[in-house]
Amino acid sequence: MIKWFAAILGYIYFRFPGAILGFIIGSLLDNYIRSAGGLFENMGGTQKSRVSPGDFELNLLSLASLVIKADGQVSQTELDYVRAYFVRAYGKERANATFRTFNEVIKNREISAQRICAYLHSRTRYEVRLQILHFLFSIAQADGNISQAELNQLSQIAGYLRLNSHDFESIKAMFLKSADNAYKILEIDKSASDAEVKKAYRKMAKKYHPDKLGHMDEAYRKGAEEKFRKVQDAYEQIQKERRM
Repeated sequence: MIKWFAAILGYIYFRFPGAILGFIIGSLLDNYIRSAGGLFENMGGTQKSRVSPGDFELNLLSLASLVIKADGQVSQTELDYVRAYFVRAYGKERANATFRTFNEVIKNREISAQRICAYLHSRTRYEVRLQILHFLFSIAQADGNISQAELNQLSQIAGYLRLNSHDFESIKAMFLKSADNAYKILEIDKSASDAEVKKAYRKMAKKYHPDKLGHMDEAYRKGAEEKFRKVQDAYEQIQKERRM
């Protein structure tokens, strides 16, 4: 820590009074650096590399197009969902500008999920990438059915975004129903004890709390709220089944 280095340096030159002064100045510098680091983290990246709003929107739209085309059919319902989402998140004028730029870009460039995800991985926080995956699942489900081809594409994107398999299965369970759906959302097995269920709920509630995306656009915050509700619903379902 800077404060200890400054205290030692102060002692060397000015003895005890210098050590005290150095410690105080070093503490102020430590606090400033931590505050600055938190600011850059809240912006979704780091001081060295941040994704600009325009680049983020274009890359998000590119991933959305990969999911829409995954099963070889371009669903108008899915297209409408994406457009409505972008309008809610960024406003009609900005959304239209993003779509125009996207259409111009893809004419001369093949979309690479691996390249886009590597770019986003280096510039966004983990919880933002979780929300990206949730958004892409929402697109696939917009027409009422998530095909195997779409699921394969989503799995590949999750891997490229460096999301762990437990988080992928948790978000997948929010969209694809199964007998142990609630347990998958909480990332536990049906054999888990009541204490383990409670612990898992607290962990997932913290991970998906909407405050994690407080710096993002409204549409993203609503997506976070939806994930949070599904975690709560899963926990309540298990409570009823077990009469906890």
